[in-house]
Amino acid sequence: MPVDRGPVCGRSRAARRTAHPAQAGAMIEREPPDGGGSKPDRPSRRTVVLVHGLWYGAVSLALLARRLEGHGFLTHAFSYPTLGRTLAENARSLYEFARGIDGKPLDFVGHSLGGLVILRMFDGWRRLPQGRVVLMGSPVRGSSTASKIAQMPLTRPFVGKARTALAYGFDHAPAGRETGVIAGTRGVGLGRVFQRLESPHDGTIAVAETELPDAADRLELEVSHTGLVLSAEVASAVGGFLRRGRFDRGS
Repeated sequence: MPVDRGPVCGRSRAARRTAHPAQAGAMIEREPPDGGGSKPDRPSRRTVVLVHGLWYGAVSLALLARRLEGHGFLTHAFSYPTLGRTLAENARSLYEFARGIDGKPLDFVGHSLGGLVILRMFDGWRRLPQGRVVLMGSPVRGSSTASKIAQMPLTRPFVGKARTALAYGFDHAPAGRETGVIAGTRGVGLGRVFQRLESPHDGTIAVAETELPDAADRLELEVSHTGLVLSAEVASAVGGFLRRGRFDRGS
């Protein structure tokens, strides 16, 4: 089972920066296409904030960060206590972290609970540069697996203060920001230990639990919940959406 970790930076050949409460991910100087609604004074490099999920940590996003950097993005990994703080508290910390980043456009990518943190942040704090959002396996309609875990006294501590957010979700798409949703359909994961999930699912979150009203686009890929942060196909899909506001699909 993945565990919470302290701030972790990704890998990069360029300089690193640190911001409270977590360290930024690695940055690499590249020049991807413009987009995302911003009009910078100089050629745009898309900057991406990566937000991990429950029990994980910024280290879980290292491979995704490296792949996005290979596609020409600058990446910053936000690390936060998934069990020890509420959704609103982590959303505020993410906002303060993002305010310290000099990036236009400024995109956000969240895995699982991380996607809910992003949505909650934009619901309360909107004064950030324009950009796009991608949610990967985020239970915006609530997680039946998390609800089951929270109901049992022996396992309740494993969802901590995130239990309410995970049980009920947070399905408010950010106003004025194109948001893409990626859902996994490879049913291998911890969720099956606790209950029978509605098919299709990624082993932890059902596809139906990821359906976000007003999403600009959504994509289902044959990966597990953990595979969402490990898959090269997912990384490519994320990069495509951040550039164009839609997912690239093969013929």
